[in-house]
Amino acid sequence: MTDHALRLLRQSRSAAELAAFPFEFDLDRADHAEEVRLASGGPLTPVAGDGTGGTYFLCADGSVLYADSEGSAGIIASSADEALETVIGLPGWHDYLDLSPADGMEKILARIAETEEEIRADYDIDAERAELRAQLGLPERSPVELIGMLHTALLRTEPDFLLLNAEEGGAYERLDRHPRPPLWEPVLAQGRADLTALRAGEGPAAWDAVARDPLRRRLALRAAQFDRAADDLGLLRHLVRYEAQSSMTDELRLGAVLVGLHGLAEDLPLLHEVRDTDFDTVCGLSDLPGPGDSGADLRRWALETDASMFGTDPSDEPVFTWTDLARDQGMTEVARVALIRRLDEIELGQHLLRRPDGAADALDTSPLRALGRGFEELGDTFQALRAQRLFAALQDTAWARVSARLTQARLERELGLLPQATATLATLRAVLTDPRDTSLRLWHGVNLGRFIAEEHYALTRALADADLPEETRTLLAASDAILGELSGNASMGVRELAEDTAERVRDLG
Repeated sequence: MTDHALRLLRQSRSAAELAAFPFEFDLDRADHAEEVRLASGGPLTPVAGDGTGGTYFLCADGSVLYADSEGSAGIIASSADEALETVIGLPGWHDYLDLSPADGMEKILARIAETEEEIRADYDIDAERAELRAQLGLPERSPVELIGMLHTALLRTEPDFLLLNAEEGGAYERLDRHPRPPLWEPVLAQGRADLTALRAGEGPAAWDAVARDPLRRRLALRAAQFDRAADDLGLLRHLVRYEAQSSMTDELRLGAVLVGLHGLAEDLPLLHEVRDTDFDTVCGLSDLPGPGDSGADLRRWALETDASMFGTDPSDEPVFTWTDLARDQGMTEVARVALIRRLDEIELGQHLLRRPDGAADALDTSPLRALGRGFEELGDTFQALRAQRLFAALQDTAWARVSARLTQARLERELGLLPQATATLATLRAVLTDPRDTSLRLWHGVNLGRFIAEEHYALTRALADADLPEETRTLLAASDAILGELSGNASMGVRELAEDTAERVRDLG
């Protein structure tokens, strides 16, 4: 981490004044317009700002992230000193975000000369630049080199430095529009390498290292989905046989399809053996052609299933295919960024669908359910709650609204948002007593009723632990009322929880 020049800047008033004007790195403008945080949870320290409302933040590894006042952010330097080199050497750096070394020296220098000529009409930036560099001990780098440093820094913004609005959770847009590799490329890299090795291997013994590892096996099957070769049948059979040990997975169906595309009737016994592994595989592969069917029947099934579920373009895969595989490989931030960006898209879509009268057209809410699960699996309860609140607000039956609010209350409780969780459960109870929707008429006698009661008592205990006696007793009464409405089967196991909770409340005095 290099911050020698930043320390000198803080110690010298004359240097600080020069940095602030005309180079727009003002130590006195370090307050950003809104609360922000990194999606990764890493520390973020504001160090300076500029006249447009933008802010320079120092990250844990020394990198400098710049956030403008319009909702865009990006890494602009690998250190504070490098950031100072950039803003001093390229005072018009905001106008160069689209440049890269690939543009060539002539184009880069022409753009910079045009910008700086406009600045020179008002300021003697050459003398001021030389003076400030001397005071801070910074080297004189060529504009082309500085553009290269800026470009390299910008490309590091995601996944580790995604900036969020701290209150609402939405992500800042990228400062630049440089192309990035698609999500699937880093996620599938191990699978593509393994597929290459499998093809070079000498039969089953050489394939076992990949086949016996559930994650590497899944990745190899996904790689084979997008890179199909006529000679892969033997290794595909091997992978499919092992994948059945994981019960029914998307990759097991994929493997069966890839085998079936070869159209050989001799593979039907293998696929039926795989199908009969357990109850889940029997259900998941129930549509396989029968044992006496032909290779043509098998190929027809494989072609139809491939067209409806798989295909050969990784860009057509649902984002959750890649985020799940990223998470399982420990690529947590890669998965998190993709899921947050997807949630942002859905929120924006819902906003755009809203009509002038305040109502909204129908929105497919199924991705929101998957997003909530994905965030929880990443341990990101904050974003899971964000997805769940939107999901709950879009439900159109009483049963769906109660189920969604129940999950929302749990997430709020887990985040320590006890007043919000209490209000959510109050909304839930109001829906329970609404006679206009009959979808909830049986809630008293099924698991939903038990889950509602359990969450009420869990929140009651949380309120007690937070030493909120009045709120605790009020919710305990509501919890007992819910329990009183449950049938015998639905209340099993809840009464003991109710007694333990009541005892905890009595301890409040």
